Amino acid sequence: MTSPAGGDEHDALVRRLLDAQPVDAGLLQRICLATVEALSASGSGISVMTADGMRGVCATSDPVSERVEELQFILGEGPCIDAFAARRPILTADLSDGADFRWPVYTPAARDAGVRAVFAFPLQVGAARLGVMDVFRDRVGPLTGTELQLAFTLAELTVEALLNLQQGDISAGDGAMALDFGRRAELFQAQGMVMVQLGVSIGEALVRIRAYAFAENRRLEDVARDIVQRRLRLDG
Repeated sequence: MTSPAGGDEHDALVRRLLDAQPVDAGLLQRICLATVEALSASGSGISVMTADGMRGVCATSDPVSERVEELQFILGEGPCIDAFAARRPILTADLSDGADFRWPVYTPAARDAGVRAVFAFPLQVGAARLGVMDVFRDRVGPLTGTELQLAFTLAELTVEALLNLQQGDISAGDGAMALDFGRRAELFQAQGMVMVQLGVSIGEALVRIRAYAFAENRRLEDVARDIVQRRLRLDG
């Protein structure tokens, strides 16, 4: 597949691939499949991780990618784990070029599964880390600048999907507007307070609140209520 030339076209491509259905668990697999197609990859995986060590594979594009993704958690090493810890992408264009020193057990196992390059993108917003999106290729070589930009867009959509899944009462199309009026009013008030605390836009304030709710495994309305009642600040 030929990658689009510009950022707007990137977003349009990804939205066309993903917007066909509401947000549900199947969306994560569709993101993986979209990633494979858009980046000319052989596989992709999304794993949820927490700072206290909880890890799990959320979705993959195919059974081989699922095994390669799970290997990192079984062995305790790999680009996914490093990207999460470092809070930055780990781009390994050739697993045979020095990767044996970094991941001495994972690298030969991944190569045995046909993987020749791995690109890991942390899923995070603000201080909250949600997990990692991995892209696998069966050939060596780096992502182009266009592909890298598209990969970041896909990672952002994955964050959005994970946050929506955490708040199961929020529909894909309406976001926070799907909440009833009373909870919406409290949420909007919390957004305004976080906007002032962090010096961000109103939209970014909502993302930060949702990210905190995800990371703490709390309902969005409970977090909003704590913010409004000044029991919680997000600028700490």
